[in-house]
Amino acid sequence: MSDKITAKTITDSEFFYGHKACAGCGGSLAVRMALKTLGERAISVLPAGCMSAVGFNFPHLCFSNNSIISTFAGTASMLTGVEAGARALGIKDFKAVGLAGDGGTADIGIQALSGAIDRNDDIIYICYDNEAYMNTGIQKSGLTPFGAKTTTTPTGENIHGNIRPKKNMFDIVAAHGIPYAATASIGDIGDFINKVQKASEIKGTSYIHVIAPCPIGWGINVSETIEISRKMIDCGLWYLAEYEDGEFKLNKNPKEFTSVKDYLLSQGRFKHLTDTDIEIIVAQRDEKWNRIRKNWIKK
Repeated sequence: MSDKITAKTITDSEFFYGHKACAGCGGSLAVRMALKTLGERAISVLPAGCMSAVGFNFPHLCFSNNSIISTFAGTASMLTGVEAGARALGIKDFKAVGLAGDGGTADIGIQALSGAIDRNDDIIYICYDNEAYMNTGIQKSGLTPFGAKTTTTPTGENIHGNIRPKKNMFDIVAAHGIPYAATASIGDIGDFINKVQKASEIKGTSYIHVIAPCPIGWGINVSETIEISRKMIDCGLWYLAEYEDGEFKLNKNPKEFTSVKDYLLSQGRFKHLTDTDIEIIVAQRDEKWNRIRKNWIKK
């Protein structure tokens, strides 16, 4: 592996700047840091979504590396073509990277992603997960968590937001036997950078799922994006892990969790939750962590 990239050694060059993203946008930070890690030889593919909407504003292109917008469903399939085409042209020392949101990954784009993993195309696929279709008005996606209020999962006397659990994309891609997969968060930029760098050095398909809050959709202050990301990890509703060579590995295994209730009720999208709702979420968290610790941690 090449020398480890850190905050002190990462390039000063910017490959995603001057965009029109909202203040405090977690997705724009994830894209910025991923491209700074991969460098100018990255060829990026972005489907319809927040980052293509804020980054491709004619005549202003906010990417200084080669970038292209794909169909909403076709991020991974276009990555396949970009990678194969570049190789056919004799281009060397490049990496094709997809940068897609949660809806474009877990819902609309999952078929193309599954196919790319099955072919083991030499690509990196990064899902910046803000847990809803934020660009089109905060609609529920397959990665919207239980209880969250969106425009398509409203709150009322009988229904308290989204009634479905968050889809586990990390387990889904790992079930394909992918060479490398990881979870990350903009609440731990160093960990995210390390995983992007690692993915760039692996032959075959790599997948990184990074939590990237949206202040508008989450109902938080624009200054709280990083803080809320860290709270999500600390209370156990997100974990940092890797899958490689057929094995799962936890990057952080908290001895105890902080308050789930404090995390949830600090966001507008969860303000309506009752104590019973929160108890359900805590039980789901505990069940998940019991499974992780039982199956992933070697005795």
